[in-house]
Amino acid sequence: MSSEWTTPFEQGNGNQTSTWAQCIEFHQRLAQAFPQWLQFEVVGQSDGGVPLHLGVFSVDGIFDPLTVQAAGRPVFFNNNGIHPGEPEGIDACMALVRDLCLDEARRRALGSTVLIYIPAYNVDGMLNRQDTSRVNQLGPEAFGFRGNARHLDLNRDFIKADSANARTFARVFTRWDPDVMVDTHTSNGADYQHVVTLIPTQPDKLGGLLGAHLRERMLPALYADMAGRGFPMCPYVNPLREIPDDGIADFLDSPRFSTGYAALHHCIGFMPETHMLKPFAERYHGTRALVDSALAYTVAHGSTIRAARAADRAAVAAGAPVPLNWALDTSRSTPFLFSGYQAVHEPSRLGRYQRLRYDRSQPWQKDIPYFDRYTATAQATPPRAYLVPQAWHDVAQRLQAHGVRLQRVARTMTLPAEAWRITHFRKRPLPFEGRHLHDELALQAEPLQATPTVGDWVVALGTTHDRFVIETLEPLGIDSFFRWGFFDSVLDKKEHFSDYVFEDEAERLLDAEPGLRQRFEAWQAAHPELQADPQAVLGFIYQHAQRYAEPEHGRYPVLRLAELPALLFQPEPR
Repeated sequence: MSSEWTTPFEQGNGNQTSTWAQCIEFHQRLAQAFPQWLQFEVVGQSDGGVPLHLGVFSVDGIFDPLTVQAAGRPVFFNNNGIHPGEPEGIDACMALVRDLCLDEARRRALGSTVLIYIPAYNVDGMLNRQDTSRVNQLGPEAFGFRGNARHLDLNRDFIKADSANARTFARVFTRWDPDVMVDTHTSNGADYQHVVTLIPTQPDKLGGLLGAHLRERMLPALYADMAGRGFPMCPYVNPLREIPDDGIADFLDSPRFSTGYAALHHCIGFMPETHMLKPFAERYHGTRALVDSALAYTVAHGSTIRAARAADRAAVAAGAPVPLNWALDTSRSTPFLFSGYQAVHEPSRLGRYQRLRYDRSQPWQKDIPYFDRYTATAQATPPRAYLVPQAWHDVAQRLQAHGVRLQRVARTMTLPAEAWRITHFRKRPLPFEGRHLHDELALQAEPLQATPTVGDWVVALGTTHDRFVIETLEPLGIDSFFRWGFFDSVLDKKEHFSDYVFEDEAERLLDAEPGLRQRFEAWQAAHPELQADPQAVLGFIYQHAQRYAEPEHGRYPVLRLAELPALLFQPEPR
């Protein structure tokens, strides 16, 4: 191969990774030299103002996503550098695209499948280059940083889309609608012999025909193929207890993560996690092997995958219940042949505790329990549509960024609807990726008559985006917009009382409102320790008195509509 097309990794000592400038310049030169197969363009920019690029490789030079989709061609998406301190995929992608450009046999093998790729997603973090932020990682010599210009971890941002990167990603993803995605990473955690571990889209959560195909056909094929390539793979090492010996569990990839986000679009996602303590060169070659393996499988089985996606989308559009949250099924597991190291507990020399160490002089291989099943703990029956009041424009903008079509209400009319009343919630005490995430949530359904305002948004179901819409607009969704704090202003009352004024009114209310005194006396019996606190005593009466109730307090503002008259979108006659 000409030195013109060797990558910085290939030119170095096996412990070096490309800079952002080297990576982009390499892809630009390839696109200029091979425009008949490769298109490379800017599709957005980061929060730090740095361009985000997308590459498209198509053997017949068709680079338009609508044309590709109309022809029923498989689309394979490779995302790299979401965590630039985990750069194997950045370098592997450079070599992959180069090999496709230079090797006719590889191009023929690609067939009608179109490869799209983001060479470096977190470009701000990639430019923040150093060698100190990965305390548990062996090489490379220099690498990028996990946070972007807003100090966000972009692999927690796919739903809330607080970053410019995520909004660009959403446009790319929904425009191309890939069938399979590989998002490359490096793992942390336990020590073991495997170089490559794998987080797939959790098959139960993916569900339908696609989930069954992933579990029964694609995953076994990938594991067998990776062993044949010299990289016997294992599931992501997510120990049930402290060490892998006791069993590992499937990682629940909620939609904040790339593979969970892919599932909302009925796309199979893979997150290879190469082991942090293996030499960088081994991690690079393991990553390249996994991307090659997943791409080859997509080429061979693309039509089957696409048919399963279409059937699953049709089932949701027809009104099939959509699971919203999940729990690990610890009652069943399958054995997995795992290659580990002996775990040793010994006194720490730093403090009075037992520290864990893995002894590499004592390797072992044995079956361990693999808990790979999840059960749904909440689900939603799809309504006909959702009504999003125009006041919640940040939610509407995010829906639109993810390719969801919104219609504006053109006339005022009354419609039967259903709202959710928030009866309990608990948010994390500390910020998580810039927001206070709601971990606990309880709801009560509340039928009402809705009167939309002209300009409100309606999200009709019955499209390819149904699952995304349902899992983000239903509050119980594991990564719904509600859980991410987009509606927190409805959770606090806007009026309050002065205790010296309200005391007399509180006594009157206990006599005037049926049932209030009984509820108050039950509360008194349950909380004797609060009876000396006037704010607690008067606060209970104020919160539970209908006289001073605020209807919007605690009511989730997005309404479920059972019917959707076309007249709603026709302007009032003048």
